[in-house]
Amino acid sequence: MRKLLLNGAMVLAGVLAVFPLVWMVSVSLMRPGEASAFPPPLLPAEATLANYRELFAHAGIGRYLFNSLLLSTGATLLSLMFNVTAGYAFAKLRFAGRERIFRTLLGALVIPAQVAMLPLFLLLKQLGLVNTYGAVLVPALASVFGIFLVRQYALSIPDALLEAARMDGAGEWRIFRAIVLPLLTPILVTLAIFTFLGTWNDFMWPLIVLTDKDLYTLPVALAALSREHVQDNELMMAGSVLTIAPVLLLFLGLQRYYIQGLLVGSVKG
Repeated sequence: MRKLLLNGAMVLAGVLAVFPLVWMVSVSLMRPGEASAFPPPLLPAEATLANYRELFAHAGIGRYLFNSLLLSTGATLLSLMFNVTAGYAFAKLRFAGRERIFRTLLGALVIPAQVAMLPLFLLLKQLGLVNTYGAVLVPALASVFGIFLVRQYALSIPDALLEAARMDGAGEWRIFRAIVLPLLTPILVTLAIFTFLGTWNDFMWPLIVLTDKDLYTLPVALAALSREHVQDNELMMAGSVLTIAPVLLLFLGLQRYYIQGLLVGSVKG
């Protein structure tokens, strides 16, 4: 009975979590005004893709989809490049002030991101990057959390393995490329998912630094579109599906590496 109740509770929790997503897809396939009935229907009377065609044909959603994909991919690649090298250095390389610098970085984790937005905006303005893709990409170059995540995982790499490679004449770059990177694959995927999702779903920062409508990301464009079509629930739900579907598919496809990276990093760290 205990197992039955536990499984029943888990099934109920899963249904409650998935139901809003399923209903969102259902509403996106309804005709205009159909979802405004009371009580709202669970399924469309006659499924149609008219809302999606409207988004691409007249709302310019294709441009915003491209912007989000470009920025999220670019931010992910740049974040991996800087965070992985920095995290590995803090874990395995010896240099003056290593522990002191790392403790200072950890202290920065307690500072809310909103506090740094104004000085960061002023800095980007001085660099001439406001209202450009660079305004979104530059802050994503490195993060304290990403460096910490990679460092904790890299600590699990045996020092004897690296010393053996050095004794065989391998340089630091070759060791990093041929030995360390393959061992860091689970945490690389985990960090990539975190960065891609964070950039894709970010609303506040692109809203601040991107004033040109052609540069809008999907969340910002969807918010702007909702002001013009405040009563068009079906169209807004179609836009939400387009915003959620790519990152949901990415997470489902890479969840095995994601969970492995979190578990191993937490245990070994």
